[in-house]
Amino acid sequence: MPFPVSTYRLQFRNGMDFDRAIGLVPYLKRLGITHLYASPVFAATEGSTHGYDVTDANLIDPVLGGREGLERLAEVLKAEGLGLILDIVPNHMAASLENPWWRSVIEWGEASRYGHYFDIDWGQRLTLPFLGKPFEQAVADGEISLTLDREHGSLAFAYFDRLYPLTPSTHAAALDGCSHPLAARLAELGRQASSAEDAEFHRAVSALCEEGQSDGLLQELNTKAEDRAFLVRLHDLQPWRLMFWTEAAKGLSYRRFFEIAGLVGLRVEADDVFEDAHRTILEMVRAGQVDGLRIDHVDGLADPGRYLQQLRSAVGEDIPIYVEKILAPGEDLPEDWPVQGSTGYEFIAAQVPVLLDRTGFQAMREAYSQIAGPQKAVSEKMREAKLRMIRINFAGEVKALVDQASELSGQPEDGVRKALEELLVAFPRYRTYGAEQGMPVSDQALLDEVLALAKTRLDGDTPAVAEKIVGLVKGEGLAQEHPAAVAVFRRRFQQLTGPLMAKSLEDTLFFRHVEFLALNEVGGELEPEEGGLEHFHAEMKRRAKRQPLGLSASSTHDTKRGEDARARLFALAEDTPRFARLIDAWREKHADVIEIDGKPAPEPEVEWMIFQALIGHWPVDLDAGNLEGLSDFADRVAAFVEKSLREAKLRTDWNGINADYEQAATDYVRRLLIDNHDFVEAFVREIQPLIWAGLVNGLTQTVIKLSAPGIPDIYQGSERLDLSFVDPDNRRPPPFDTLAEFDPTAPLSFTDERALAEGWLKQAVVARGLALRNRHPDLFLDGQYLPLTVSGPRRSQAVAFAREKDGLAVVTVACRLPIAMLKEGEGQSSAAFWGDTQVELPGPLAGMSFRDALTGREIRSADGLLLRDVMDGQTVALLVSEVK
Repeated sequence: MPFPVSTYRLQFRNGMDFDRAIGLVPYLKRLGITHLYASPVFAATEGSTHGYDVTDANLIDPVLGGREGLERLAEVLKAEGLGLILDIVPNHMAASLENPWWRSVIEWGEASRYGHYFDIDWGQRLTLPFLGKPFEQAVADGEISLTLDREHGSLAFAYFDRLYPLTPSTHAAALDGCSHPLAARLAELGRQASSAEDAEFHRAVSALCEEGQSDGLLQELNTKAEDRAFLVRLHDLQPWRLMFWTEAAKGLSYRRFFEIAGLVGLRVEADDVFEDAHRTILEMVRAGQVDGLRIDHVDGLADPGRYLQQLRSAVGEDIPIYVEKILAPGEDLPEDWPVQGSTGYEFIAAQVPVLLDRTGFQAMREAYSQIAGPQKAVSEKMREAKLRMIRINFAGEVKALVDQASELSGQPEDGVRKALEELLVAFPRYRTYGAEQGMPVSDQALLDEVLALAKTRLDGDTPAVAEKIVGLVKGEGLAQEHPAAVAVFRRRFQQLTGPLMAKSLEDTLFFRHVEFLALNEVGGELEPEEGGLEHFHAEMKRRAKRQPLGLSASSTHDTKRGEDARARLFALAEDTPRFARLIDAWREKHADVIEIDGKPAPEPEVEWMIFQALIGHWPVDLDAGNLEGLSDFADRVAAFVEKSLREAKLRTDWNGINADYEQAATDYVRRLLIDNHDFVEAFVREIQPLIWAGLVNGLTQTVIKLSAPGIPDIYQGSERLDLSFVDPDNRRPPPFDTLAEFDPTAPLSFTDERALAEGWLKQAVVARGLALRNRHPDLFLDGQYLPLTVSGPRRSQAVAFAREKDGLAVVTVACRLPIAMLKEGEGQSSAAFWGDTQVELPGPLAGMSFRDALTGREIRSADGLLLRDVMDGQTVALLVSEVK
């Protein structure tokens, strides 16, 4: 199977299983897709909606159809000439009793055969932060009891429906004083048990329970459990300790995924763990059933480079590997990673200069400050967000680093904490990649820059302390005296900077700094890059060189909003003055803001966010008369607002919910949409130009994705229109039945307003663009990228570039800044609007004839392409010609 020409991301679960996916294969074939890109399909916790909470790394989830169903899907895909890419999760698993590896670790502690599979600090008891209150209080309230787990064959602490197994060596203590005949036999089994014989032990316990009548024993256990002090003593004997879930941030004995205590870090750096965690996926790769892999959160691993080398060695050179990696501005994937590229968040950011009116953006910024008050610099807001995460959400991880650095360096903890905080705040990207074999020179230089910036905020002895910490991360100095301890410190530091950046920027600041939501996107920056179209072209040339096979995303299951909502919001920046006035009027007329804790709820900046969200995500066909549609949309907006407020962590958050405040904000939304017919009617009327402009922007970003360097990745349903909110809204199943009605041979008309509004036009552009790529895969794989100059009176309204290889060229032309086009070209013909504006063609392209792959029209050129000919009735074009 060749490398992908295009991918289609399909979210399994939520109604999507292997049989239903099989039914979509003919449609994907018609659309032009070459590879189905599947979300995680291994067994996950009961009711999982995403699959990243894996409970068995070698069991294809029976809920989806099991391994047989996946193999059947692979067979159908192969018969149609399509490949299968699977999303795998090597960084973490579910810290759940449903996970047999984790259950074994709970029961047997470090002695479990899986004790080293997870990233656990066995210098302390295993922490289980899954209680709704402190352990002693739960015991006092009678919520914890002692019981017999017949299914798994063990004594257990019962906490509601969860049964935490007692380590067998403590069975005797649990049963001491019980007169039931089974008690002595169970105690003896526990004394004889070892982790190597756990299956035999469990069978024996289960058999005893089946042989005898255990009800009487359970009654005795219940009586013993009435002695609360006894339960506390028995709990103290376990290799684990149950704790209040809110204590997780203060410190856990295991590495978690970001802030999620229910996901425990996996140690795939250990060879036996790698082999066990990848056994089934490698079997399917070697059997030719899986044609590519997507690696979730590669930066969470202890040594991503070594892991990828090991994976590459296991799958061979012909299997594409993609890594989920957030790249900071100017950052590239490490050159020694044997991968095809990233999953493409940086491609979203690279398109910003095409869609953004910088003057309009500044107007948005000014309008926001007039409503929300004077604003701190983005950098200062980022500092505040990072410090909040360092001191609260990741306090446990930071404390562990402080303790270790203090011990290694001999420096007081206070000085180490101050120095470490400033280093973490100054860190500008996800991580460095120091490992046993050393640290790349570029990463050492980055750490030097971080150190220099941190020092500007340190005084006294702390700059010297910061130098020592950086030396530890680099593996210098003390690394010779304490190599193992320094290696652990470096690993912990590098595995913290990524989650810290993600949670500070994407899941805090993006929900606090809401002046212009179009920029608040994964992989993006709140301060757009300078340079305009020149910067865009530079990024595409760089992409052609560094990631020609990387995925090019525009929507994913993790983006903050659907691509068409983002496209519409970019158009909003062009119309800021009008909408700033409208929002002021709407706020004044319909607000009914109340006070919570002495402050308005919602506050002005949240109102500004809400109106932006309504504008960006409003369904194209929703009007004031559709009460059912308005109610559904109000629910979705309210869910978005609630999540946004909690992620902002200002007046409410996930760990301390301010229900009254949240209710006030969501009630505000419902009053606007449900109780204000006049508002909805006026709102729909006012946003019509933005709806049209957003659809035009959507076509522009689509043709760029289809023809720019990289592999276009289509997120489920976004080939039509994607106006979704942040997850879980963006993980709802799209209307596949309607999508599959698509006929790629039907005539394409850019003047069909219904086709544009309903997304049929975008879907047709996707299909014809993919057909072009499928006809000329080498051109798009490694053809050179040529920025093209647009000259003439409307030069700011178009972007153009070419791909050229071995006598073949494709020229992409797309309109930009559509609100300006609408205002300036109203009532004019295409010829009158464009005038002599043209795309200049360099040497080998000049004078050639082109055919538009979208419409079939022939376009002739002299020294350039006149846009009055190319864009006659349309807003995007893909022109293909042989180069002589």
